[in-house]
Amino acid sequence: MEAQSLVALPVVLALELPEGARLNRLTLERDQAAELASLIAADLHALVPAVNQARLAVAGALFDAVELLRPGFPVWATLDELARRVPRGHLDNVVAFGTHDGHMPAQPLEPAPMYADGPMRLLPLTLLAPEDLAAELLEQLEVELVGRGEAGERTADWLIRQLGLPLEHVRYLTRNDLIALTCVQYEHVNLAALWQVLEAGLLTPYKDEHTLTARGLALQYHDGKVLAQSPSAWLAAQTDDIAQRPHDLAGILFELRQYAALLDAHHLPLSLQPTPGTAAAAGDGYLVEVLGAVDPAYDPPSLFAHEAPGLGVVAITLAQRGDGGRARVLAHGYPLHSKALGPLVSHLAGHVGIPAEVHALGRILLDDEGQLGAPAQALH
Repeated sequence: MEAQSLVALPVVLALELPEGARLNRLTLERDQAAELASLIAADLHALVPAVNQARLAVAGALFDAVELLRPGFPVWATLDELARRVPRGHLDNVVAFGTHDGHMPAQPLEPAPMYADGPMRLLPLTLLAPEDLAAELLEQLEVELVGRGEAGERTADWLIRQLGLPLEHVRYLTRNDLIALTCVQYEHVNLAALWQVLEAGLLTPYKDEHTLTARGLALQYHDGKVLAQSPSAWLAAQTDDIAQRPHDLAGILFELRQYAALLDAHHLPLSLQPTPGTAAAAGDGYLVEVLGAVDPAYDPPSLFAHEAPGLGVVAITLAQRGDGGRARVLAHGYPLHSKALGPLVSHLAGHVGIPAEVHALGRILLDDEGQLGAPAQALH
C-alpha cells in the first residue's frame, strides 16, 4: 500500500469512568501504547476481519470529546500523519504512539488537564485503508461497532490495571458515532443551537449556518467562526415590558457565557455580529461593540458596570453625559468570564484614553427606551 492511496477511517475507544472518578494520568508510555494497540487490533479483527487489510494507528492518550471534536479534527489529523510516515509492514501494520520522556510525539496528541474531569475519556485510533476498501470497511465499522462494539475482556482488564480504577464501560465508536453522541448530549442540556454551529464548523465549514439559542439570541456560523447577535441588538428587538428586560438580558448574557466557554473548548472562535454603524471586537475572554466616537460637546467618557445576581458584572458601558445628564453611549463590553473583566476595562479605557476606573451600578441599568445605558446623574 502506498501512503498516497490510503484513506483514514477515524475510530475512538471510549472509556466510561465511575461517577466522581478522575484519572491520575492521561497518556501511556511507548511500550504501554504498543501493548494496548495489539489488544485493540485483536478486538477490531474479531468485529470486522477486513481491518487486517488496513494499518491501525493508536494514540496512547486519553481526551475529552471537546478536544477531539475541533475544526479539522487536529488530533486525528496528527495521528494520521504520523502513521503514514511509518514504513509499510512495520510492526505487522499496527503502530502506536506513546510518551517518551513524558511527552507525546506531537503537541496535538497531548491531552489538556483542564478537560480531565469528564465522565468519559476517549482514546483516538485510526485505520488507514486502501481506497478500494475504505468505503466498505467504514460501512462495516459503522454497523458492527454500534451493535457489538464493547472492547474485549483482555483489553478492558489491561486498561483497568494500567489506569488503576474500575471502568463502567469500554467500547469502540466511529467518529461519526462520537459526533452523534455529542449531539444528543448537547441537545439534552438545551444547547441544540450550539451543536448546530459546531457541527457546521466540523463537517461543512464552507457553508453558513443560522440558528437561535433557547433564549432567542441569533447565532451564525461563517468562515470558521461563530458570530453572535450582540446583547444590545437583542435588546433593541424586544417589545415586552421594560421592567422585565433586565432579568431577560441577564439570561441572555448567562447563555452567551455558556456558549463562549464551550466554543472555546472546541476551538471555534466567537465574535459579535456587526450591525450598521457599529464595529465589533473580541479580546481574550470578552466581546466589545463600539457604537460611536467621543463627542467633545459632551462630558469626558466614563465606565459603568452592569451587574446581575449570581453573575457579577455582565456588561461594561462606556458613555458620556451631556446637557441635562442625557447619556451618550459609546461602547458596550461583555466579559465572558470573571478573569476577563480587568482586560476588558483596560481595553475600553484605552480606547478613549481615560483611567480604568469603573462605576458600579449594582444592577443592569436600562434607559427610557429599554436599552443598556448610563446614569443621568454623576455617581460619587
